[in-house]
Formats: sequence, C-alpha cells, structure tokens
Amino acid sequence: MSSAYRGDETLAQLLAGAGLAQTPAGIRDLVAGVLAAPEGTDPDAWLVLVGDKLPDDLAGQLRALKAQLAAAHAVTHAPDHAARLASLRAALKRRGLDGFVVPRGDEHQGEYVPPRAQRLAWLTGFTGSAGQAVVAAERAAIFVDGRYTLQVQAEVSRDLYEYKHLVEDPLLDWVADALPAGGRLGYDPWLHTAGWVERTRQQAERAGLTLVACEDNPVDSVWADQPPPPLAPVEAQDLPFAGVPAAEKRARLADDLARNGIGAVVLTQPDSIAWLLNIRGADVPCTPLPLSFAILKDDGAVDLFIDRRKLAPGVESHLGNQVAVRAPEELGAALDALGRGGRKVMADPASTSAWIFDRLHMAGSKIEREPDPCALPKACKNDAELAGTRAAHARDGAALVRFLHWLSEEAPKGTVTEIAAAERLYEFRRTNDRFRGLSFETISGAGPNGAIVHYRVSEATDRRLEPGSLFLLDSGAQYRDGTTDVTRTIAIGTPTPEMKERFTLVLKGHIALSTARFPRGTTGSQLDALARRPLWSAGLDYDHGTGHGVGSFLSVHEGPQRVSKVPNTVALQPGMILSNEPGYYKTGAYGIRIENLVVVRPLDLPMAERPMLEFEVLTLAPIDRTLIEPTLLTQEEVVWLNAYHARVREALAPRLDPVVAEWLGQATSPIIL
Repeated sequence: MSSAYRGDETLAQLLAGAGLAQTPAGIRDLVAGVLAAPEGTDPDAWLVLVGDKLPDDLAGQLRALKAQLAAAHAVTHAPDHAARLASLRAALKRRGLDGFVVPRGDEHQGEYVPPRAQRLAWLTGFTGSAGQAVVAAERAAIFVDGRYTLQVQAEVSRDLYEYKHLVEDPLLDWVADALPAGGRLGYDPWLHTAGWVERTRQQAERAGLTLVACEDNPVDSVWADQPPPPLAPVEAQDLPFAGVPAAEKRARLADDLARNGIGAVVLTQPDSIAWLLNIRGADVPCTPLPLSFAILKDDGAVDLFIDRRKLAPGVESHLGNQVAVRAPEELGAALDALGRGGRKVMADPASTSAWIFDRLHMAGSKIEREPDPCALPKACKNDAELAGTRAAHARDGAALVRFLHWLSEEAPKGTVTEIAAAERLYEFRRTNDRFRGLSFETISGAGPNGAIVHYRVSEATDRRLEPGSLFLLDSGAQYRDGTTDVTRTIAIGTPTPEMKERFTLVLKGHIALSTARFPRGTTGSQLDALARRPLWSAGLDYDHGTGHGVGSFLSVHEGPQRVSKVPNTVALQPGMILSNEPGYYKTGAYGIRIENLVVVRPLDLPMAERPMLEFEVLTLAPIDRTLIEPTLLTQEEVVWLNAYHARVREALAPRLDPVVAEWLGQATSPIIL
C-alpha cells in the first residue's frame, strides 16, 4: 500500500487493471463527495463505492488521493465573515432583493445537515443546531433560542449581526423595521416548508413587504469553495434487523393510498425513505441517513431520487424491480408528471419544502396535505426491531458501566475533564459489536455546565470534574440493530443535601412515568404531568419535554409521539420507543437529568374494562445511589428501584470482567428503608 499519491496516470492504470471504468477525474469528484460526508467508524468504508474487493495497490492509491484532497481543502486561516456578508449583500443587490433569510437547514428540514448545507455557519460563524439569520442592505440579525445565548455571542460578531431570540423576537417585526417600505425579502424555497412560507408571506404582506422565492440560493453564489453533496455508502438494512421486507411495507402504504384515492405520496424525510426501503446511509453525522427523495405510488412502485454513486454493491438488487433509481435532478420532471396525471398527490406540509409544493401546484396536482405516512408505522417497532434494540441496549449498558467504573476511580483525582470523559466513554462504546457511531454529540456537563440543557463542550468551555459537584452525562450510540440514548447524573465526591433532595424528586418523577399504566388512546401529553408532579410539589420544574421518540438504527429524535407539555394528538401505541428524561437545572450551579428509553407494550389486566398499556424499560445502567435521599421515596418507589437495579446486575454482570462486575454489584445494591 502506497503512502503517497503517484498521480492520475498511475491511478488510471490501476483502475483499468482492476477492470473498472472510472476515470481519475470521476474518482476525484467521488472523493470530494466522500470528504463532504462524516468520516464514520470505518475510514475505508467509502472504497466500496469504487469497487468491491479492490486490489491493495489501487486501494492504497485511493486512500492517498483522499488524504491529498483533504489536505488541500483544510482550513488554514480564520474566515472573514465581514467579507462574506458584504459579498452576499452585493449578490442581493444584483437580484433586486432588499433582504434574505438564511436558515440553519437543508432540503430535508433535518436535524443534522451536511457541510454543503451549513450556510448559516459559513456566513455568520454560528454552529448551533437551530437558528436563522436575516441580511438586509444596512443591517443583519441572527435569531437563536435560549440554548444558544452564550454560544452566539462567542461565535458571531456583534459588529455584524444583532442578536435576537428565535421565539420571543418575531422575525417579521425585525424585517419590517430593517427593510424599506415595499421591500422585497428573498428566501430559498428548498430550505423552508410550505407552512413557513404561507405564514411568513401573510405577515410580510401585512407589513407592506413582498416575499420572493429565489431560483437559486444567493449564499451559494458567493460561497466559492462550497462542498459538494455528500457521498457515503448506502447499504441494505438486512431483514433480521428490519423485521419486515421493504416490499411488504410498500404494499401496505400503497393500499392505504389507493383506498383513499391518492395516486402518490412525495417522501422528503430521509429516515422515512430509509425505513420504507430498508436501507441506511451515512451522509450526515450521528444518524444513518441516505439523503434522498422518493415518490411512492398507489401500486407500490417507488421512484428513488439519489446519486447512484452512493449505492454499495448489491443495493440495487436489494431494492428490486419496483424501485427505480433516478438522479436527484429528475425530481422536478417527476413532480410535473404527477400533475399531468390528474391524480391526488400527498405531501406533508410540516416537513416538505415549499419548492416541492410549488412545483406540484404549478403542474396542476391536487395536493393532499397529510402527515408523512411512514412516520407512524416507523415509530411502532416490530418484534425484530425490538429484539435488536434490547440487544443493543445490553451492549451499550455494559460499555457505560465500564465507563462509570473508570470514572469512579479517576474523577476523585481531579484530573478528568468533560472532553476527556466524553472521549473515554466513546472508546468503551466503539469496541462494541455492531457499533456505527454516536447517536448525537455527547452532552458532558460538569458543575454549572450541566445546567445548560443542550450543552456542547468545547476547548473553551471544558471544565474539570471537581469534588462536591455533579456531572451530567447524556449520550447514546448507533448500532446496526438499535439506537440508544441515556442520561446519568453522577456525584463527584459528596453531594450536598440540596443536590440529593432535587435528584430524588427527579427520580420520583422518572419512576412515576416508568410505572404508568394507561388505556389505549392516551397521548404522551396526558402523561407528562406524572414526571413533573414531584418537582411541582416543591415549586420546581424543567423547561424541556419529558420524552421524545427514538428510531431503530435511525434518528435518536423521532416522531410523531412525544411526552411533553405541548399538546400532542398522537396516541401511544405498542412498539413505540420513547425517552423518559425529567430533570432539574439550577443555573450557575448544577444540572440533573435521569433518562432511560422505554417501549410501549400491552398490559394484561384481568379486571380491565378496556385495552391497557404500560412501559418496558430498555436502558440498562445504574442510577447513582449516593444522590438518592431514601426518606423521600415511598416503599413502592424503592421496590421499583431495587428491581431495576437487580435487572441491570443480572443483564450486565456476565458481560463485565470480575472487577467491574463487583463494582456494579455495589452500585446496584438494594436500598433498605
């Protein structure tokens, strides 16, 4: 294997010698796309996109080319955000626009976006997961929520942008003040949902402004070195993990379409497409998504719009004859064809870009605005998916226990930092069978950083885990057979009585939701108060939802179910996986959260007059006993905790070496009232 790239001529010879038709230029384009995707746990996974079982010399040259291109595109200087802002303003002036909205999102409206779609970060420097900027001729503003108040000040120049709250400062109020009377506000219809456009257009018209859809994104026109779309291998999710053949899923949804007189549905959510076709990808961090669009027709046939270069060998045969692989740029013509057919077309206004709605409307389609039909069946995991997630949680729990044992020995020395802890946990996890990466960026918050709900540690904020403090660790992993998400709060040294009291109140709420029994038809919103009641009784609360849905080797944040104060009309159903994560946060001091994943399952009660449901706990990890004030627990709560800890011991001890198993036995020993 060569350590240096020997040139395109050598590469061409090696490709020809391996019987491959690719050219060096084509390989360079491929590698550029590979570099625009996350590295992943296997840095050589992308080689399969060139060919299967490559000769060693060719594979070595491909690795060397990738390293050369990565070095050539490495950032060597701080970006000039003032120059970027000036360039965008010049582009807006050329287009006759008085302002432009720059969201943090891509064409799929997803939580994670590839480097190509990180326009907000490129323009402003803000790297948070939610926000948007508005650029006018003389002023600019960035809108973020309360999670990012400190981050935006650290990353974005106050000389260039005004800081605004995403919720409390209405965007159109600022726009109406910044733009001239009768001004034209531009937007990229690919990056906003139809619902956002309709609401914003109404508000703009009331303010005397015109909302203008741009044919191409002005930011892209001035972003000279914008990365290409990501190219990561798309693989089949084998039937033992998926549980149900893709053909069966397609037929079931197609029958529903036909029964309702709908000719086709446009699918824009990559996780829905991944679930429907039993495929997985790696185009974005933390979630195995193949970025793509699809049209499912009422006969079960699917048009999949994806770069064919991403398909690993064997994937097209896995997809079958009823799935046509088409280039992404063919989507517009396919939408036009749906309109000419005169059939009803379904699309989800909450997640589908305005561009698609506009194209369907112009083509004459009769649009049915309905939720994504994949969302609910995807949320209700089948037996194979549940077996896989239980197995994944057992492996994940063992890794977490190894970490907690390590932490118990190292933290008292005063040398462990937030970054070091997160990295050590990653090392324990990555040795697990079927590990495919983290399911989200680990929240590793020591002391006051733990009080920041969505804290992300950086070199600038990295704190030591100090005696007398609390350490909040929220983490998870992606495995081929399941997705995990677990939070534990750990006392470093001796906790204060207040810490113990509030931790125990959070634990009481966690137990109340874990042990809930409820009739079919109950929503998560109806159960949310169970988790909050102990805190409410003490005049305390937390400002985030209690639970979110979780996918099966898919997104760690999945709908449509949730447990939250926010009203939700989706009833909990057997097979739905949710988090149970009440918390308490004392600003400037500490944060507390206890999170397990649970799955909804039927409950057989002999005297029940209606079908009943309950939760099965999936997560296997000890809850820090040193933070529990036993006198605040009822006998029933102690019974639950001791039974949970006994289950953790029984499931995990055989996976641990004797020293760690002994530590686990002590960490899960029964509480006696």
